[in-house]
Amino acid sequence: MTDRPLLRYRLITGPDDATFCERISALLEQGYRLHGSPAVTFNGVSVIAAQAVVWGEG
Repeated sequence: MTDRPLLRYRLITGPDDATFCERISALLEQGYRLHGSPAVTFNGVSVIAAQAVVWGEG
């Protein structure tokens, strides 16, 4: 974990692969919560995923 303050909202994007899932899982372990459903699109080469996460009480 870094010394930066936690952002209340983050939108994580990237190729829909194991690394993307690991990034989201790490944020969940830090205390972030999923916000909404994931979104996916195709950029002509690969599937790109997006997932919003939020910090704090809901």
